[in-house]
Amino acid sequence: MEATKILVVDDSKLIHKMFDVMLRPHNLVHAYDGQEGLHRLAENVDVALILLDVNMPKMNGLEFLEEVKRNADLAEIPVVVISTEGKEEDTDRALKAGAVEYIKKPFQSEDVLGVVQRLAVN
Repeated sequence: MEATKILVVDDSKLIHKMFDVMLRPHNLVHAYDGQEGLHRLAENVDVALILLDVNMPKMNGLEFLEEVKRNADLAEIPVVVISTEGKEEDTDRALKAGAVEYIKKPFQSEDVLGVVQRLAVN
């Protein structure tokens, strides 16, 4: 069975390394801002899940999320926001924009693994 392809959009190299270790059985595609994330989605039409940071240069996570949800070809991909922004209004904004889940940094690996297991079904 082929591994699920997950797009990680985060400007932190440390987060990318953590996800590489945590999500080893999955095929990760990496992007360091929203613009690069859109390019990676265009190159990888089989992405099954997006893990998204909010605070990034060039295009932030909410702008990226709005672009994804506006595109009929991408709108069905579940997006999980993983961010240091943890106020209730930040969570509400992300969920209203189309995220299916919001995880606050710092997170427990079990939180991310549980969401990935639930949403990134082969």
